[in-house]
Amino acid sequence: MKKILVTGSSGYLGTVLTAYLEKSGFDCIGYDTGFFRDCLLYEAAAAKTVMRDAREVEAKDLTGIDAVVQLAGISNDPFGNLDAARVYDPTRVYAFKIAKLCKEKGVKFIFASSCSVYGVGKGELLDEDSATLPQTPYSLNKLQVEQDLQTIADKDFSPIALRFATAFGLSPRLRFDLVTNMLTGMAFTTGKIVLNSDGTPWRPNVHVLDICKSIKYAIDSNHRGGMLVLNVGDDKDNLQVIDIARRVQACLPSCELKFLKENPELDKEGLVSDRKVKQGVDTRTYKVSFEKVKKVFPGFKCDWSVESGIKDMVEKFKSIQLTEAQFKNKNFYRLQKLEQLYQNHSLSDDLRWTKPAGQ
Repeated sequence: MKKILVTGSSGYLGTVLTAYLEKSGFDCIGYDTGFFRDCLLYEAAAAKTVMRDAREVEAKDLTGIDAVVQLAGISNDPFGNLDAARVYDPTRVYAFKIAKLCKEKGVKFIFASSCSVYGVGKGELLDEDSATLPQTPYSLNKLQVEQDLQTIADKDFSPIALRFATAFGLSPRLRFDLVTNMLTGMAFTTGKIVLNSDGTPWRPNVHVLDICKSIKYAIDSNHRGGMLVLNVGDDKDNLQVIDIARRVQACLPSCELKFLKENPELDKEGLVSDRKVKQGVDTRTYKVSFEKVKKVFPGFKCDWSVESGIKDMVEKFKSIQLTEAQFKNKNFYRLQKLEQLYQNHSLSDDLRWTKPAGQ
């Protein structure tokens, strides 16, 4: 039985991934610093979890490990009085450190990257050889980690960087700051869909379980001979934000479509507004090709569409009777949750706990 170490195991994706890998026959252990440990919308499957910052991973932690899946990182804008370098540089450092430890120990390294590294397209389908133009510190950080991995990749160490499309779908630690999840939760609990842009930007989308599936394929892959970069998603789920909204409306036909620029009063909590969207304009727009992953991982395909993911979420929201108060709870918005922890002095400037996790 292969033993897999997942860093960032108690986040939106990690919570689903650890359960998925266990069901797939792997022995899975998770490391997590605990920022979102208590941010549960519903009960999560039991998972072997060590409460440890990824910065503290040592060579001895990799004893007996067959593969490391590097999810740990910051997934939102800088906040408080912290600049981007203060927030993201440590992520780059510890990802590279863990990768080098994997190389020394002969452990496979799988990095959770992002299609957002492409940043701005001109309507064409961008593939793994296309130019990158990251628009945010988060996207730049993902690209920098990839570049670092390239420097140590060789015939004996072949890290795999999976550039995930924008995630959607259910998780016990749900994120409502992801576009499809947000629009679905908003429509279900408020009867409205409020877009923070004009809805025209293009986004590739991928279900969280299809992300997990691609990671399993990466773990099982026999790839050798340098670094492998793969986009993960499905061409049919390259959608404009307005099209995602219309798919939500098709599932919840009584909901109204509104635009934040024209109706700022609809976001009193500041959960819909995005600091990267200025005057209703979002410069991030790109469509992505997902042909290579199907060729490199024979048999891989995405099982979920945006439509099926929306329907699945609506059924779950009905079963748990999701309320507007739950939808607007900061626990389900990564930036707002981290800001809350920082402002109440639970986190230091270098994003370490000043008090035990969960207090």
